[in-house]
Amino acid sequence: MNSAFEYTLKAGGLMREEDYPYTGTDRSTCKFDKNKVASRVANFSVVSLDEDQIAANLVKNGPLAVAINAVFMQTYVGGVSCPYICSKRLDHGVLLVGYGSAGYSPVRMKEKPYWIIKNSWGESWGESGFYKICRGRNVCGVDSMVSTVAAVQTPSQ
Repeated sequence: MNSAFEYTLKAGGLMREEDYPYTGTDRSTCKFDKNKVASRVANFSVVSLDEDQIAANLVKNGPLAVAINAVFMQTYVGGVSCPYICSKRLDHGVLLVGYGSAGYSPVRMKEKPYWIIKNSWGESWGESGFYKICRGRNVCGVDSMVSTVAAVQTPSQ
C-alpha cells in the first residue's frame, strides 16, 4: 500500500473507477489522465506495529490499509479466523475497518478478540465481503504493515 500511496503522490492523484476501469492486465499502456483526477493524497503515514496503537489509530482516523497473508482467507466462510500456523509473508492488501473483543473461532472453539477486515473480493465472499481474524498475535502478518492516508485533497469539480 505504501508503494501505491507513493505512486499517487508522484502521479498527482487518482481517477474514478468509472473513468479508468480495472482490466486485470499489465500488458496495456497507462491511460492516466490528470484532467480526470478525482482525489489526491497529500500525505500518508506508517502506523506502529503495536496492536493497541493500531486500534487507537483506527478509532481516531478511520479505516487503515493493511497487508496480510491471504492463504486462510481463500477458504473463509465466517466466524473468527484464528489459524495456529500462518505465514507472515504478506501477499494481499485489505482495509482494516474495526475490531471486536469476543467472536467465536471455530478452530479454537472459543471466543477470541478479532480485527474486522474489508476485502475486495465482493459481498458474496466471507461475511458480506468482510473477514474476521484473531487479534493479539499478528496472525498472518496483519499487524506487520499498516498505513493510513494522513490528508486527502479532493479537487472541486
